Amino acid sequence: MALLHRALFTWFVVLVFLILLVLKLDNRIQWNWSIVFIPVWFYDSIVFLYVFFYILAYSRCGELSQTVRRKLYYLVALLLKFAFLVLLCLKLENVLHELSVVYVLLPLWILMPFAIYDVTMRLILNSKNRYL
Repeated sequence: MALLHRALFTWFVVLVFLILLVLKLDNRIQWNWSIVFIPVWFYDSIVFLYVFFYILAYSRCGELSQTVRRKLYYLVALLLKFAFLVLLCLKLENVLHELSVVYVLLPLWILMPFAIYDVTMRLILNSKNRYL
């Protein structure tokens, strides 16, 4: 899929999610929060499958290259995001009303230092390559 198609698909999914979110927050719909988050879960599942099959295709050679390791990191990041979304939906529906917000946000807090490290290292490497 071309970059333009991926960008348009991403914007469409975000638009549908935001419309459902606004309708839910304005009490225009009485749907479950899990239904409101379906566009996000759909998009994440497509990204998860893409990354998973990328890892399968490129790990047949037996060695883990840097790109495959980065894709493994993306896979773990998607799983942490999925865990956060599940906990958030359960908290918003009061299924886990005794669960603290700290535990709901824990997957994101685990993810953030690694994401900051990854972005910082990529910026440093790109700036070094630019001036060599």
